[in-house]
Amino acid sequence: MASEQSEARRALRELTALLEEIDERYLGDEWSAAAFGDLPDGYRSVANTLEGALFLAFDSDPERPFFRQIVSRTRKMLGDNPDALYYTAPVRGDRAYRVTGNTAGAAYLSFTVETASQGGGYSAATAGVLRDRDFDIAADGSFEVFFGGAHRARNWLGLDAAASELIVRCYFEEPEPVAADPTRVVPLRIEPVEPVGPPAPWDDASVAAAWRRVATFLRSRTLEQPKPGEREQPSWVSTTPNVFPPPELPGNFAFAAADAAYSMAPYVLGTDEALVVTGRWPTCAFANVSIWNRYLQTYDYAHRPVSRNRASTALEPDGSFRMVIAHADPGVPNWIDTEGRSFGMVFWRFFLPEGDIETPQATVVPLAEVGG
Repeated sequence: MASEQSEARRALRELTALLEEIDERYLGDEWSAAAFGDLPDGYRSVANTLEGALFLAFDSDPERPFFRQIVSRTRKMLGDNPDALYYTAPVRGDRAYRVTGNTAGAAYLSFTVETASQGGGYSAATAGVLRDRDFDIAADGSFEVFFGGAHRARNWLGLDAAASELIVRCYFEEPEPVAADPTRVVPLRIEPVEPVGPPAPWDDASVAAAWRRVATFLRSRTLEQPKPGEREQPSWVSTTPNVFPPPELPGNFAFAAADAAYSMAPYVLGTDEALVVTGRWPTCAFANVSIWNRYLQTYDYAHRPVSRNRASTALEPDGSFRMVIAHADPGVPNWIDTEGRSFGMVFWRFFLPEGDIETPQATVVPLAEVGG
């Protein structure tokens, strides 16, 4: 039959075979998925990543890019953030692009250039950053910047030969998480400096290529990720539960924000325990803390207090904070809800910090004593 000769059909069958392989291996004993007791999170993570693959990779076209929102309440992956809106657009290192937009009240906005992620792949490194402090912004928040092409004195960032996408990070410090509001957007437009014509009509080959971009996106974020215990963790990631390492800048770590000092540690809590965290917010452009599951997905920020930023944190008289990570509301300020999960990841971000950052200190105490 002619349909059996379709390359698009073969590519789709490759994708369904990949899903079966992910089920058997990534969500099986090879990745110790069941051993952590969070297998439902694993299946949900695969569903969210598949949604991301279809949304971001299927129609990807660096010749005619437009910005799409990377994560959402149903598309949680790669360490999403309740206080941020993230956008991406595919690019080519040998092209030039004009971007117009508006900061929409963001406390911090930046563009980073990722490399080697074309075709749905996982970024190899961050190859440059253009932050809101680096370009001209009008009184109403509007701006125009350029990427690639001939050097410009201002409002420009060159593109590495391996450049594959722009990622836009837009962080907000407000009492409620902006990511929980589906009406919140940051208006952004990207267009090639040299106009291009319309794309060719879809055909069997282009649909097949699109399915394979989806498969590459999904595989690179599952089966090509290190197995538990095999990843070489950066120094700002603790392997000791309930102990935070000193915050550090990530360098050119793929998909990381070059301006953010990070600190992450797992929490482990019994049913009647709480983690009391003390510290002090530094002077910086943006700061927050949020909780992820093992698959780097935030907890339910739309319905629970699973994160804190400076606008949603009640301070002590001396300006420090005291947060309580617990399974139930202890009746004190700054509760962070674990959703009853005994294990998770606590992640701190501090953007453009000035001076030293005080490392948060954590102590496990009986929940009944928290309010005493």
